[in-house]
Amino acid sequence: MKYLVIGAGGTGGSIGAFMTEAGKDVTLIARGEHLQKMQEQGLRMETTIKGNYVVHPVKATDMEHYEEQPDVIFVCVKGYSLEDTIPFIRKIAKTDTIVIPILNLYGTGSRMQEKLPGLLVTDGCIYIAAEIKEPGIIWQKGNIFRVVYGVRDPEQLCPAMFEIAKDLKDSGIDAVLSENIRRDALQKFAYVSPMAACGLYYHVSAGEVQKTGDARDTFVKLMKEMDALAVAMGVPFQMDIVTTNLQILDTLEPSASTSMQRDIYAGKSSEIDGLIYEVVRMGQQYGVPVPTYEMIASKARAEGLQ
Repeated sequence: MKYLVIGAGGTGGSIGAFMTEAGKDVTLIARGEHLQKMQEQGLRMETTIKGNYVVHPVKATDMEHYEEQPDVIFVCVKGYSLEDTIPFIRKIAKTDTIVIPILNLYGTGSRMQEKLPGLLVTDGCIYIAAEIKEPGIIWQKGNIFRVVYGVRDPEQLCPAMFEIAKDLKDSGIDAVLSENIRRDALQKFAYVSPMAACGLYYHVSAGEVQKTGDARDTFVKLMKEMDALAVAMGVPFQMDIVTTNLQILDTLEPSASTSMQRDIYAGKSSEIDGLIYEVVRMGQQYGVPVPTYEMIASKARAEGLQ
């Protein structure tokens, strides 16, 4: 199948690099110096899974110059850039193109589906710690690389969904075709949202949260609030979310941080609304107390973070 990955940062760049190396037909959509470096020198991967290597050549272009029709589109942009992808997807998709959003924010697939009614838009999430180290270089920090995706309506399940899983696994990516993507996506959100909130509140990376202390205790409180929300939403987690997420956290490089933190520290737009303020709204919607989230949201608003 022909794949398109919109966004070539830590998430999209890693998917594109691993699949390209495995011989899959993948094109990365990027821009600026990062795109230029990939086109000229390939994409350098610095990983703990496979070591350091360069994928060259790698198919990379921008939205204006992409002229193919993909079978599968992975959307790997930040939440605040999502709107920009909709007209592009409408332009290049076939009637049977499958769109798989891989974002930090919960509920992205259903929101995209409303704007792309003629296409199948699934939900998805990813477990990875990776970022652009510098233009043309992706730095993966940790051994986890798992893509989880699935349809919200079981009647939409089609053979291509299983073929995608095979292609991802062939590429060395742990692929999970979820039977309950609403729950599984919320489970991932119950990691990245508390981690982003905790990291921002204490201005720390993973290493500080890996230690016994206030940051780790707050991380646990945030996860317990997410666990209560999952129950109220009718999609209770099927494992101890605190134990599971602490195990994930403790496998990360101590220097790992969330993209939301990095964007805020760099003075860029961030996903704070979807990762922190949205949880406060969810608590109000479902009648679930989220005092730790409210504390962190109040501090962030007082600092002018939007």
